[in-house]
Formats: sequence, C-alpha cells, structure tokens
Amino acid sequence: MELLTAYQDMIRVHGWNGTAATLGMTKSALEARVYEVKGSGMRVDTALLIQSYAGTTHFADAIAAASGGVFIELPEVGALDGGDLHAKFHELYEQLGNLSRTYSEAIKDDEIDQRERAQLQRIEQHIHKTMRELMALMFQIYCRRPAAAVDGGQS
Repeated sequence: MELLTAYQDMIRVHGWNGTAATLGMTKSALEARVYEVKGSGMRVDTALLIQSYAGTTHFADAIAAASGGVFIELPEVGALDGGDLHAKFHELYEQLGNLSRTYSEAIKDDEIDQRERAQLQRIEQHIHKTMRELMALMFQIYCRRPAAAVDGGQS
C-alpha cells in the first residue's frame, strides 16, 4: 500500500471534514498535507493520529511496505491458549494452499504477468504477517518470562 492510498483510506473512515475537525484543521489544510500541496507534507505524528482515529494500521502497513517489509500487529497479551495457536496454524495452512493454487493458475501459460505477480506478492505478505503472528503467539503462550520480567528483578 502506498502512503497516499493509506492516507485516503484512513480519512475515508470518518470523511475529510470529520478527520480534519478531529485534527483541529480545515479540510483544505488536511488536503494540502495529504496531497503535498505547495511544500506541505504529512507529519508522522499527524499520520499516526489519523491512523488511530480511523482504527486501522494503514499508515504502518504503507511504511513497512515502502521499507521492503510488512507491519505485524502483535496479538494483545491476555488469555491466550493453544487453541489460538492452532487457529493461527490453520490460517497459515490456508494461505499456503492459496499461494499454491494461485501459482499453479499463474503458470498455466508458462509466464507470470504483472497482475499475477502482484497477486502472489499480496499472498506472500499475508503469509509473512501470519507467520510473525504465529511465532508471537507461540512465545507468549509457551515461553517462561525471565525472572527480571516476572518479579522486577528482585530475586
């Protein structure tokens, strides 16, 4: 996801006027930042506020993609169990199956075109994200915390 698309998608949640009002600016001031009019630009803290207000991770996703990676939203610490981990493994298996089906379809003509490549890369991004979430769940559920983390280091 590109930054401009991320901004537009986040703003769409509450609209231009609603988002601008929340930020304490006019719609035209917000548009100037989003579209970088006359040397204006979006500040990171403003983009993070819009992201929070929209309840999305679009800005983080766009920054990660522009950096050649993926944003991984870690599961919240709480009442996690092996069932959560099992569900995440199942999600990963489904995504691998989707990758395999998409790949098989793409190479039927012995070539992967740009559209097919983009589709395969989207699936790849989902698999990377699911894998990171799976590992985080695994460690949260089954790793013992170091003594310093458990008792504040007062042994």
